[in-house]
Amino acid sequence: MTYDDAIKALSNDALKFVKDNYIIGLGSGRAATELVKSLSKLIKLKNYNIQGIPTSLQIKLIAEKGGIPLVNADQVEYIDVVFDGADQVDSQKFVIKGGGGALLRENILFSLAKKVVVMADKTKFVKNFTRTVPVEVHPLARSSATNSIKKLGGKVHIRTLDRGYPFFTENGNIILDCDFGIIKDPKTLSQKIKQTAGVLESGIFLRKPDVIYKAKDKGKFDIL
Repeated sequence: MTYDDAIKALSNDALKFVKDNYIIGLGSGRAATELVKSLSKLIKLKNYNIQGIPTSLQIKLIAEKGGIPLVNADQVEYIDVVFDGADQVDSQKFVIKGGGGALLRENILFSLAKKVVVMADKTKFVKNFTRTVPVEVHPLARSSATNSIKKLGGKVHIRTLDRGYPFFTENGNIILDCDFGIIKDPKTLSQKIKQTAGVLESGIFLRKPDVIYKAKDKGKFDIL
């Protein structure tokens, strides 16, 4: 089943949160990609002065192609609004991110944002988290972080590419995909993971979105 029509519709609707002279965080994933394309059209149509901050090279290339002026996160004091996707959204409105490996940069943008808008299709919404939690780790801490996360109850697998090579983030770190089963207290778990030496970021984001778009069938969507 495809939610492409709904993703396009909600990405256009989400542009109502954009104003002239805004600094905008550009997240990763299918919904964020569609949003970036819609944003580039809006800028040209209304001649807006917008600056974008991409979370990944993938999004940076799409934004550049669309003519969106870009800056780095360390050049701004705040971000007006961040648009991003999610790998899962639980009933408490926490999100798990990092399926694409950009969780550290995405979380930095969340922390700088006045408003966070998350967009996902309805299959990503669950009562409690059930998917693996991506954890970005410095390569030197691979073994020690693995052992620490196992003590928290996680089954740990280092993320690899198709041919078996380790996956490296754009920051030069590795990703440990950690299976904790059903997660009923994501906030506490994320805090414990982040206390581990060598862990740069947990895929359970503690900053909850201000607006959540839920893509449904037949081009429809809900706003939570």
